[in-house]
Amino acid sequence: MIKQSSYRFIFLSGISYVETIEKRCLELFGRDYKYSVIHNTNGEVCGHYPQQIVFLEYESTELHKDRFESTVQITKLQDLVNRSKMARCRGRFVCPVILYNGKHICRSSTLAGWGELYGRTGYNYIFSGGTDDTWGAESEPEVPEDDGVRNGDSQLFDKVRGLDIKLLRYLSVRYICDLMVENKKVKFGLNVTSSEKVDKAQRYADFTLLSVPYPGCEFFKDYKDRDYTAEGLVFNWNQDFVDAPLTIPVCFTKNLSINWSEYQSWDLVHQTQNYLKLLLHIINSDDESGLLVHCISGWDRTPLFVSLLRLSLWADGAVHASLEPTEILYLTIAYDWFLFGGQHFVMHLISFHSSLQIFFFCFNFLKHIVSEKFSAKKKQRPCPLTNVSRVIGAESREARGSVTSLSSDFSLITEDAGGASSLTNEAVDLFSGQPLGASSWCPSPSERQVRLEAVREVFLAAYSSTVGLKSSAPSPSGAITGLLEQFARGVGLRGTNSII
Repeated sequence: MIKQSSYRFIFLSGISYVETIEKRCLELFGRDYKYSVIHNTNGEVCGHYPQQIVFLEYESTELHKDRFESTVQITKLQDLVNRSKMARCRGRFVCPVILYNGKHICRSSTLAGWGELYGRTGYNYIFSGGTDDTWGAESEPEVPEDDGVRNGDSQLFDKVRGLDIKLLRYLSVRYICDLMVENKKVKFGLNVTSSEKVDKAQRYADFTLLSVPYPGCEFFKDYKDRDYTAEGLVFNWNQDFVDAPLTIPVCFTKNLSINWSEYQSWDLVHQTQNYLKLLLHIINSDDESGLLVHCISGWDRTPLFVSLLRLSLWADGAVHASLEPTEILYLTIAYDWFLFGGQHFVMHLISFHSSLQIFFFCFNFLKHIVSEKFSAKKKQRPCPLTNVSRVIGAESREARGSVTSLSSDFSLITEDAGGASSLTNEAVDLFSGQPLGASSWCPSPSERQVRLEAVREVFLAAYSSTVGLKSSAPSPSGAITGLLEQFARGVGLRGTNSII
């Protein structure tokens, strides 16, 4: 059992702490899963991925007798990874990160464009002494003329994207959700990245492609400027670079009570809620096929939805069943955000850039998905009041003992936290702050709601503690409004609106 006092984060960039963080992630994965590791010690597979990339094989706890055995061989998987890594932006290959009912939820970046692909192919060829092991036993790739590359007819694209497709099929991924608001990312007049949805050769035609455009991290500066209020914040879809329409197969839209034609009028809350509903619906609609989620580079919007999926499924008891709120929070921050973002993530956190705002939004947003409408369970059973009281009390004690524990382990300070928490020992209603008496018969929150609120409470308290702020007023039920107001002022806001 990992001590709570070890879960302390501070957002620093010391590489010497990465191995210890990864070790703790492996311990947490190992609580519920049998896993293998793809070694990436010096970034030789991908410089932006963890040094130890976890491949979850099957659930292995006593709670899951009917486990799902993996049909994937780690040696073959690693070979496919090594051969396909050039296909996607920054070498961020398709990587499985969540195992749900035997299906892999994967992340990556979008497809590499001709400029990056051509440049990296030449780089690898030159620095490998005239050979390129990306192709295994195949011959040196032929790079066609520029016009041929732009038309998508090159042998180079056929090879690298063909290997990417082999990896997707090996992982039984059928559904690809693209969060880009562009069809192609253009910089200085050049198409630097592309997308499966606009592959001219239609190499990805056998997959179910969903274009679900979601604003990039730059948009979340507006979230910060509005005192961290997402309600009423609508993305400007009329900007010149926005050319990717929302495209969802009818087989998914007809089963969700959502008017998708109105997506451009949704505020940030409704858009994120509806996209999460869609992703959950996809992974529950097919018992055999997995899902890939990606944006452009795969380190802002992608971890947002990967993290929300992991936490939502955890709240239902569907993944990481043995982990407590502090532990699942540690795992998703450390693995889904920090280790898969590397130096980019740390630098943006330190400088309070827009990546920090989307990171904060992710965990503050948990309050908007506590409803059973977001549950992966097909049928919910009511949670008895006595059990809810017990759960709330237990989660509160868990959070109280680790308020600063999450605030330290991006630099891994190991001394005891020692700080006070605004969370209470008593079982309280998470909205009114009133004690839940044994004789009370008021409607009680579901276990899902209790679990997600507990995670959010720990995050908010730890996040405020990380930036050196203290509550200016009591915060009943751990809502920590005072802490968030202090946080808003601490990062340069001077508004008087309360953040709730």
